Amino acid sequence: MVEKKKTRHYFYTVVVMLTVWHILSKLLNMSIIPSPIDVLINLSETFFSKIFVHTFFSTWRIIAGVLLAIILGVPIGLCMGYFHMWDRILSPFIYFQYPIPKMALLPIVMLVFGLGEFPKIIMIILIVIFQVVVAVRDTVKNIPEETYYPLYSIGGTHLDIFKEIVIPASLPKLLTTLRIAIGTAISVLFFTETFGTEHGMGYFIMDAWMRVNYLEMYAGILVLSSMGFLLFVTIDYLEKVLCPWRQKKE
Repeated sequence: MVEKKKTRHYFYTVVVMLTVWHILSKLLNMSIIPSPIDVLINLSETFFSKIFVHTFFSTWRIIAGVLLAIILGVPIGLCMGYFHMWDRILSPFIYFQYPIPKMALLPIVMLVFGLGEFPKIIMIILIVIFQVVVAVRDTVKNIPEETYYPLYSIGGTHLDIFKEIVIPASLPKLLTTLRIAIGTAISVLFFTETFGTEHGMGYFIMDAWMRVNYLEMYAGILVLSSMGFLLFVTIDYLEKVLCPWRQKKE
């Protein structure tokens, strides 16, 4: 019942957005703001012939970057949150690196790793990993000490404590952080795909803009937006599966 209600809300939101877009296109009557109907027709005609390959490359880069950031960042955050020595050693490094605008590192990354796939994935990792580490660390540090007492009393190991308490407690915050980080990662990916590549939604959108093909440009924007939406929905699903205690009855 809840899922059907959410689906209806998504559908109504899309309808409202397309309606507002259509009204604006008619009122302004400018080629730079085409009708959503024309854009959707163009999208259906060109998706598999032109856009699909760019969608594939962008999706692969985002998923690879986010997964690697999780694989690297979660263990570091867990250890920093639970072991005080890890926190004392690594916190200064995190604090110095986290505030640096990651886009400022793009020239260095491209000079070191070239113009291929790796620099784009590295940029996403740099965007996501620090947010993951800080979020997980702070969540673990905020677990009340008495929460560990039952496992301590029965001789629980560090592995037991991480499995039964630390990891479950950090999952909700991690997923919330990923929601925020993915939006930033898509923005960074769009920018990096305008350099040294001929594949990716960033390249496709900017190429359509340069060719004054506004129908393809808006079609690319819709696809990029849909990619972000699907990633958000995926995180919602993971939260439902991994954190069932957070589900509210409606």
